[in-house]
Amino acid sequence: MPNLSKTAGPSPTAKAGVSFEEGLRKLETIVEALESDDLPLETLLAKYEEGTKLARLCQEKLAEAELKIQQLEKSASGELKLKPLAPDLSES
Repeated sequence: MPNLSKTAGPSPTAKAGVSFEEGLRKLETIVEALESDDLPLETLLAKYEEGTKLARLCQEKLAEAELKIQQLEKSASGELKLKPLAPDLSES
């Protein structure tokens, strides 16, 4: 049996260029594979680990998008622009 750590290659989550949509598609594929009950335990564990990394990546991408949306500000002319993020003093 091949060693998973040698044959798996770099994780897709290790790439900074993975988009939210691509990560979500991969995560859905992993969930379907985990639900199929046709995989050996070692493969299930590897898929689970990859899925948790993808879920974390998707959560981070959503948080970044939410922050950008919160920073959008409408100018007097009706144009949307990013405003600098002011530190939240209530958190200290």
